[in-house]
Amino acid sequence: MGAWALLLGAGALLLLLPGGAEAQACSVSTNVVEVEENKNYTQPLVDIFLPEGQQVTLAPSSTPFAFRIEGTQLFLNVTPDYEENSVLEAHLECRRGDTVVTQQKVLVIVLDVNDNPPRFPFEVKVQKVPEDTKVNTTVIPETELQAEDLDKDDILFYTLQEVTPGARDLFSLVGVNLPALRLDQPLDFDQHQNMTFRLLVRDTQEEDVVPSHTATATLVLEVQPADLQPPWFLPCVYEEPHFCLPAQYRGAIPTGHRLPSPLILWPGPIYAVDGDRGINQRIIYSLVRRQGNEDDTFAIGAESGNLTMTKNVSSPQTFLLLVKGEQEDRARYSMTQVTVEARDASGSLPRFPQSLYRGTVAVGSGVGTAVKDAAAPSQPLRIWAQDPEFPDLNSAITYRVTNNSNFRMHGEEVLTAAQLLQAGVFYAEVEATNTVTSGRAATVLEIQVTEQPPTPTGSPGTGGGTGGVPPGGSHADDRRFSVTEMAALGGVLGALLLLAIIALVVLVHKHYGPQLRCCSSKAPELQGFDNKTFLADDGEANWAPAPSTPPTHTQAEVPAEVSAEPLTPEPPAPPLPTLPAPASPSPIPESPAVARDEGGPAGVRSILTKERRPEGGYKAVWFGENIGAEADVVVLNAPTSDADRASHSGSEGSGDEGDGASDLGDPPYTSTHDSTYI
Repeated sequence: MGAWALLLGAGALLLLLPGGAEAQACSVSTNVVEVEENKNYTQPLVDIFLPEGQQVTLAPSSTPFAFRIEGTQLFLNVTPDYEENSVLEAHLECRRGDTVVTQQKVLVIVLDVNDNPPRFPFEVKVQKVPEDTKVNTTVIPETELQAEDLDKDDILFYTLQEVTPGARDLFSLVGVNLPALRLDQPLDFDQHQNMTFRLLVRDTQEEDVVPSHTATATLVLEVQPADLQPPWFLPCVYEEPHFCLPAQYRGAIPTGHRLPSPLILWPGPIYAVDGDRGINQRIIYSLVRRQGNEDDTFAIGAESGNLTMTKNVSSPQTFLLLVKGEQEDRARYSMTQVTVEARDASGSLPRFPQSLYRGTVAVGSGVGTAVKDAAAPSQPLRIWAQDPEFPDLNSAITYRVTNNSNFRMHGEEVLTAAQLLQAGVFYAEVEATNTVTSGRAATVLEIQVTEQPPTPTGSPGTGGGTGGVPPGGSHADDRRFSVTEMAALGGVLGALLLLAIIALVVLVHKHYGPQLRCCSSKAPELQGFDNKTFLADDGEANWAPAPSTPPTHTQAEVPAEVSAEPLTPEPPAPPLPTLPAPASPSPIPESPAVARDEGGPAGVRSILTKERRPEGGYKAVWFGENIGAEADVVVLNAPTSDADRASHSGSEGSGDEGDGASDLGDPPYTSTHDSTYI
């Protein structure tokens, strides 16, 4: 029993010893703390539990300046930054006096936060790409385009954006997270020589995520031309971007003659260019000796490509020449065929494009003055002819003036051979002679020697048009007026014409003025007729009243302008009784008041009075039915002469009657016969 008791006591002591020792050591609330970077923490990280009589301090092995202890709490002394230090360590020492009793370690793990944008190692990158680069070739590797991000855990996403239109079809990125540039289509230097891209990188997959950072850089790709095409002989019959089917050249030469100048070929001279225009190497020309040129009849310029004759051809035949065009570096070449036909040149005559050339020159021009083109006075007159069958012989044509010693030919230009002191028009014949075929042709030259600067008379280059004037030397008597003289003559003739028109108008107005005013007036036509009652058989006035109805409107009511349609006459009234003539003429008619008849059916009696004029003739006044303050008056004049009517136009009547009669005016109512108007 005693042994078991000792064993049990020893076990209990062993169990109690650690707890007792642990109760004597310091401790912390947690040994691992997580914090986010870029945050300022003011709260304590951990709490420290100290036994009585012990103190806690930071060991020198702790992260420098990162922590501080206030009482029994541990605080963070700095703003954590993941990129600088991802883990902060605090070593705590619990002391009793100078003796370290216990040590505690606290780890502060800094959590990474996306707070840094990605950065490219360049802003603009220029890359040269050969034109013959194979498709699917990586043009720029990933290591040269990859961006850097200080946030270690960030995944970068890349996007290639085109700046040059159409460039996106040629290049692309290998992957969204792999920024290697790859060629997708063949390059063409003629279409794309420089292409620009914008390379964008983002540290988040989605654009709307917060936080998210981006960066951009510029890529410039310069396409370097490659030697891919042979020389092209121009013009091309059929052409594609990388293919040219050249046209074959052909020409003609005369037999028995050696042309001194290069042959003129159709469709143009022998000319080739490098098919790779970006390289544009110089082309060297040569003739393949065993192809149509066995006897070395022709030679070609190595630099110019001009085909010339080394000797003449005696008989008509056809030459098939093979021309080689080779690049200067001898890397590529091409060939074309030239057909030259030798023809009999006898009977080939030159031709002038115009039958008449017009020129002009100033008076007093000295010897050697160039004659100007009449159609373009600023340009010299040029006369030229051409051989219709052999254009190569045009350079062998010479010109001369045959029948006028005042002018001479200098090549294709016309010069004066003597001083021209007199104005006029000169004609000359110009003869063209083909020195190879001895063919001749002639044309007419018309030169006007003027005192004034020449003015254009036609389109430039046409010599002022054509004409049928025969050649015959100078015609000094054929003079022409200058522009100033013609202007002065026109002004004088215009003034004389104006004076003649004015004199004619004055004469017409003087002799026919009254008739013209009568015809042009628009006075109203009064409805009436000749009163035959007042006309006797011998032409004297008869004062018997005529059965007519007087007009119902007063003279003051007659409008200034009356319609062209005639007025409709009113039905006639019963004839008026004949009244005796007054004893003595009086210029004033009887008052209308005495004419009233209260017993009549109409209540009004018509009165007709007459008086003899002192000047001759009679005046009769007829009053209408309604006699009142405004009486209707019609003046009946006996036939008088035109002079009497003109003198009496302003003296007839008095009072209201006189006013009404004068308003009518004489000319519209003037009679040229022995009749009376109402």
